[in-house]
Amino acid sequence: MSEAFLTHLRSTLAEIDAAGLTKRERLIAGPQGARIKVVSNGATRETLNLCANNYLGLADHPEVIAAAKAALDAFGFGMASVRFICGAQTLHRELELAIARHLGKDDAILFAACFDANGGVFEPLLSEADAIISDALNHASIIDGVRLSKARRYRYANSNLNALEDALKQADSDGARFKLIATDGVFSMDGHVAKLPEICALAERHGALVMVDDCHATGHLGDQGRGTPALTGAGARVDIVTGTFGKTLGGGMGGFVAAAQPIVDLLRQRARPYLFSNSLAPPIAAGSLKALEIAINADDRRARLQSHARRFRAGLERAGFALLPGETPIIPVMLGGARQAQELAQALDRRGVYVAGFFFPVVPKGAARIRTQMSAGLSEADVDFAVAAFADAGKAAEVL
Repeated sequence: MSEAFLTHLRSTLAEIDAAGLTKRERLIAGPQGARIKVVSNGATRETLNLCANNYLGLADHPEVIAAAKAALDAFGFGMASVRFICGAQTLHRELELAIARHLGKDDAILFAACFDANGGVFEPLLSEADAIISDALNHASIIDGVRLSKARRYRYANSNLNALEDALKQADSDGARFKLIATDGVFSMDGHVAKLPEICALAERHGALVMVDDCHATGHLGDQGRGTPALTGAGARVDIVTGTFGKTLGGGMGGFVAAAQPIVDLLRQRARPYLFSNSLAPPIAAGSLKALEIAINADDRRARLQSHARRFRAGLERAGFALLPGETPIIPVMLGGARQAQELAQALDRRGVYVAGFFFPVVPKGAARIRTQMSAGLSEADVDFAVAAFADAGKAAEVL
């Protein structure tokens, strides 16, 4: 190993740390849930969890766990290969059809993660003759997927419909054969919902397709958890939906693309992350299936989630925190500097609230925040406890 190379890496890491940008992982002893056991300094303590994507509280649901255990006995630990070589298990096909049916699409195709779904969806479908028009705040996986495609790339300011239309016109002027608009359904760092009806109207006017990454919506937003197309009324006008089983739907792992049959069929032939990655482990597929079944019928959990979000948002605003506006369970507490975000997170940790600071390069410089996320697994007492902890920690960290 080159010592010069290692010295270079150590220097880079030191610069990251000096800027207050080091991300440190914490250890959890036990299942994900509203309250978790955190390992710190050799001891384990319980803390209230406000930073998981466990929106409906299904990550430790007994029926999800039981389904995963049963699949382990019936289908084994893993497939040990990719699907076009060794085939798929019936569980995988059942999950694909279930998510496609739920979202009103012809079919769906599974990936190891939604990062892989977004990384693999563009390149097989679009060539250098085509154009992708992408929202500036799209998830990193969309950005990377677009880069892997040979299609021409256009970027529009977040949710700016005038900028989107200008990009569509420019793509037409540049002679694009097919055009695809790509957007998050819920922008995960800010918590607001894309203007899908207006985006779809522009797409129809300019002959474009619409793709939505609905990772932070499928299962808990919209009628029966059908996501932002259902929530906003865009419905079938969205052509391609990508999503995950790693958040609301059990929180295991795995992603999907749901779309018209020819789109899914071509992805099975040419999407590299699909062709060259193992199938999902059977327990994950079975647990995700059960979580989807529960989510479809979980109007009570969705109502509790919305109630918690309103209660928590109102409490933080009364305490004097600066919040980004929104109607989703994602509630960002804006702080500005990376060190402020980390210091407040540490102060909250000492008060029994588990959160994470977000800062550059995850969010723009000067826009550091603590992104809180509500869960149906919380109680009203939990929410009130968190509000009180934020108020106390905010004063201690001198951000209030």
